[in-house]
Amino acid sequence: MTPKPFVCVNPASANGRTGERWAELAAGLRATLGEFDVAMTRGPREAGELVRRAIRGGAEFIVSVGGDGTHNEVVQGFFDESTPDIPIRPGVALGVVPTGTGGDFRRSLGLPREATEAIACLGGRRRTADVGRLTYTGHDGGARQAYFINICSFGMSGLVDKIVNESSKVLGGKASFLLGVGRASLQYRNQPVRLRLDDGPSLARTVNNVAVANAKYYGGGMKIAPGADLGDGLFDVVIVGDLSAVEMALGLKRIYDGTHVDAGNPKIEVHRARKVEAEPANAGQVVLIDMDGEQPGRLPAAFEVLPAALQVVVGPGGDG
Repeated sequence: MTPKPFVCVNPASANGRTGERWAELAAGLRATLGEFDVAMTRGPREAGELVRRAIRGGAEFIVSVGGDGTHNEVVQGFFDESTPDIPIRPGVALGVVPTGTGGDFRRSLGLPREATEAIACLGGRRRTADVGRLTYTGHDGGARQAYFINICSFGMSGLVDKIVNESSKVLGGKASFLLGVGRASLQYRNQPVRLRLDDGPSLARTVNNVAVANAKYYGGGMKIAPGADLGDGLFDVVIVGDLSAVEMALGLKRIYDGTHVDAGNPKIEVHRARKVEAEPANAGQVVLIDMDGEQPGRLPAAFEVLPAALQVVVGPGGDG
């Protein structure tokens, strides 16, 4: 007997609208998937354990219903501490129903913005995707480990996450993140960091932000890494250097459309690497991390590619 798909729902996403429209979403899921098992999260970080339990119980298809933070939590459940480099059971696939604020991961998957239209894609094409493993410093100073499937970054984006996640997102994804960027730019000062890409030399940079990108989009639609490919076994590492607030404001449109990397600006660099290590240049300096739209901790951190770790469902505009 084929195991039922397991659907993990964050009813609190999109300021609670996901829970309010669950009956509609469930009807669409039934029409596409047939019968399925479902669990509703009740708080942060619960999704990973729910998914882990479902995979150990035999589920072969996991569907995440929520925003980018929910999708990130669901990805945690594909792994456990005993085998951190490989999924609990290789071959289990991930499908995404975007109902949250930012919608960045669904953009790279080529899925429609409307959740009911994305549901209709769940029975469609799948592709192999890499996963990033992040080893970082928690807010309490302890070592932590997590996984990301979209983009992990550090610098101003970590402060933007903190501001956005502590504010109402009633205005929607792009507006919420633009307001967050505006507020963060008034507080943030570019920070000196040291980077090492694979086994290369240490790079000293003063940065506005550094994106370690498995996919293309973050920040509510910013195409920060236009050349990133979910399945090429490499991160695109986009270093946005010592830009002033005015330079950032003038260049924001280019970041949204992805042309910032072609503008010939020496303060913007693009590298490719399997592993990235980063630390503050100054002792006691706090450089915040953004992980798929959440703010889990700070540098020092290491980012490593786990090649071909998952199968993901893509929409008509998906890569690969």
